[in-house]
Amino acid sequence: MTSARDPRYDCLFEPLAIGPVTTPNRFYQVPHCNGGGYRDPTAVARMREIKAEGGWGVVFTEQVEMHHSSEISPYIELRLWDDNDIPMLAKMSDSIRSGGALAGIELAYPGINGPNLYTREVPMAPTAMPVRTYTNDPVSARSMTKRDIANLRQWHRAAFRRARTAGYDLICLYGAHGFGVIQHFLSTLTNHRTDEYGGSLENRSRLMRELISDAKDEVGDTMGITLRLSLHELVGDLGFTNEEVRELVGMNGSVPDLWDLAHGSWEDCSGASRFKEEAAQHDLVKGIRELTDRPIVGVGRFTSPDVMVKQLKTGVLDLIGCARPSIADPWLPRKIDEGRVSDIRECIGCNMCITGDTTMSLSRCTQNPTFMEEWRRDWHPEIMNAKGASENILVVGAGPAGLEATHALGKRGYDVVLAEALETLGGRVSLESTLPGLSAWGRVRDYRTWQISQLGNVNVYPDNELSADDVLEFGSDHVALATGSHWRRDGVSRYHVKPIGTQGSLPVYTPDDIMGGTKLTGKVVVFDDDHYYMGAVIAEQLAKDGATVVLVTPSAYVSEWTLNTLEQGFIHKRLLDNNVGIMRNCAVTQLMSGAVQCTDTYSNIDSTLDCDSIVMVTSRLGNDALWQALSARESEWIDYGIKSIQVIGDAQSPAPIAWATFAGHRFARELDEPVRNGTESPLPFRRELARLAD
Repeated sequence: MTSARDPRYDCLFEPLAIGPVTTPNRFYQVPHCNGGGYRDPTAVARMREIKAEGGWGVVFTEQVEMHHSSEISPYIELRLWDDNDIPMLAKMSDSIRSGGALAGIELAYPGINGPNLYTREVPMAPTAMPVRTYTNDPVSARSMTKRDIANLRQWHRAAFRRARTAGYDLICLYGAHGFGVIQHFLSTLTNHRTDEYGGSLENRSRLMRELISDAKDEVGDTMGITLRLSLHELVGDLGFTNEEVRELVGMNGSVPDLWDLAHGSWEDCSGASRFKEEAAQHDLVKGIRELTDRPIVGVGRFTSPDVMVKQLKTGVLDLIGCARPSIADPWLPRKIDEGRVSDIRECIGCNMCITGDTTMSLSRCTQNPTFMEEWRRDWHPEIMNAKGASENILVVGAGPAGLEATHALGKRGYDVVLAEALETLGGRVSLESTLPGLSAWGRVRDYRTWQISQLGNVNVYPDNELSADDVLEFGSDHVALATGSHWRRDGVSRYHVKPIGTQGSLPVYTPDDIMGGTKLTGKVVVFDDDHYYMGAVIAEQLAKDGATVVLVTPSAYVSEWTLNTLEQGFIHKRLLDNNVGIMRNCAVTQLMSGAVQCTDTYSNIDSTLDCDSIVMVTSRLGNDALWQALSARESEWIDYGIKSIQVIGDAQSPAPIAWATFAGHRFARELDEPVRNGTESPLPFRRELARLAD
């Protein structure tokens, strides 16, 4: 294929040696989780294969537990515990290499990060202390003896051999994000030893050097050996600091074949766009390249090819490391090479992909609804299934579900009409992207409206609210109702399943009012029983507008569900920085004139909180009035030539934006498709089943 790329981007496509192997370009998909692991290996393999097909020069697995004595159940990662795991890993390397990329495997020994809930082995660490897990498991790791360290080296040697047998080109030794034993030895936070493996940086890095040496002994010149390190642990006086990282690289510059440098904790490295800009780790990594003759890869949620080029040309990085951008657009390198930069599906930094790992379920992507469905449903991110027997489709509502359905239907070849009641397209994403820190979320709208504008078989009619009569008289073969949702005003959600009682008059608002431009002054209570991002963002907006704000939540955490998106700590701090008061484990139970009654969720003790108004961030209801009107006239559909009418997205079931784009894509993919398996209740996706042991 002849390249049509802008010459400015030529440096991104230069080959580079990584030890004995060579990557064809500078696009490096760093290891990332996906919620599939050992449970869904074929789904993971196909996902990685499409990235190689999309032009990534290096494609890595996620964290692979290399020995049964250290694992992170209940989280679902890959495993390489014995030879029985080789076929699963080989299938993945074959898939990656079939697309022309180097296949990399990240080997991890979690150590103090592994509670061993599945294997029931006693965890081991450089120094005895409680395991450092997200769920504060009540388990302690024992201090490793010299024999344990010798065993650890032998276990790694066995894993290196298995990785070579499985067909990988690169091995990454995981020592970042607090998740790998190499980092645990390097860091004074977890290494309090007084022998030759503790104390000085030279001693603390001894295991690192030994493992890399062992790897090179085992695989010779057949594989490149990379090392992934945190750039800064950011834990005060203790921990592995950026200064020590630089000293370490200066002392051991030629030891690994590549230095893979990531931010400190996982929360810092994969910071959401609300809190971390593109190339956020630039200052931490700048200058390290000068300390080594080996290439350096770094991450930073890179979505702009111009920013990528700057990283290379200024000598900060040799390779552009990406996880989330490679999920949002697996074909990102190919689009740059083909001169289609405007077609890149840019990551919005919402971290919905991470929730697959933290909830032990398959990952989702707000921008790319095909992520982790490549094998399960035969969904390709760039190639749609052929058009079916129907001809024309009406989509009502241009929010995320409607825009995605319209784009995907148009790519399949249908004649599509998109009608939107408002003058602007985007629905909730257009509103939410005006709130503090959420501007990147507008990319959900921008990508789809641009793609739709390039399709001659799609017509868009904004400022066009349709009635049931309008829909019927339009006479399309099929209709998708993507009419969105609205926030409830009565407080019904999880804590209250009936409306909150009212005594007197207190002005009540919802996020829809605030996003619509309503400005509140005085004392405002934000009652957050939604537990995702909206309550905190609304509170921040009100505080910036000058109100005195108190956020009340029945949860023990502000924005509790954002523990899954790695944002919760940042959100709490942001509220404190904006002088927002916080009342946790507390529910608003009564509205009064000039005040609300609150109840402690544990003691049931009531208190009164003075306020001038309240914003209910509780739950949403689908805007299904049009669906109800059409459903009541279902007997008439056939007379107007309508084969089906389906409600999708938030109108059917309010949920995060990723659910809406998925719903729109699914509607478009499945239209006119035969029922899978031809059974009464077919499974709409493939799954893998464990083989029963003898």
